[in-house]
Amino acid sequence: MAAALLLIDVIGDFEFEGSECLFPAALEAAPAIAEAARRARAAEVPVVYVNDNYGEWRSDFRQIVERARQGRGRVIAEQLLPREGDLFVLKPRNSGFHLTPLEALLAYLEVQTVVLAGFACDLCVLFTANDARTRGFDVAVLEDGVASERPEERDFALQLMKNKMHAQLIRSQDLDFSELDRPRR
Repeated sequence: MAAALLLIDVIGDFEFEGSECLFPAALEAAPAIAEAARRARAAEVPVVYVNDNYGEWRSDFRQIVERARQGRGRVIAEQLLPREGDLFVLKPRNSGFHLTPLEALLAYLEVQTVVLAGFACDLCVLFTANDARTRGFDVAVLEDGVASERPEERDFALQLMKNKMHAQLIRSQDLDFSELDRPRR
């Protein structure tokens, strides 16, 4: 398997500082993320939820999903609920790689390309993209499947990933996992 879809912090209750600005943008990005997940599952590409543990070291992903379904984030969570066969990594900080088993999981799955989607583009998506690139992964970002508190922060982060991390920016309707599964040159 050469590609994986990483859904970064897409499951949450949106009950944190700054969420009142992030929530509308996340709600707008959710359908594109759902479409990317649908396409990934249809192509048998792993869908990996890389989610914040919200400082609760006892939490597990099922608890995070249930809490999201009770909070302001329920509308987003219902669109992006995990399906059977999806994978989960809980992270303590911004990057999906920092102090998590994500790199080992992707190596086990023989992933070469990660497609990133999620919230917030200028924090967790950006830092995960940087760490993925540093670890030798090819990076693609779902341009319409990311959100930040402010549009200019999102746009700046996308351009930074494109120009400095050589990330490919893809819109959900153009996402073709068979194109991403081609071996590297």
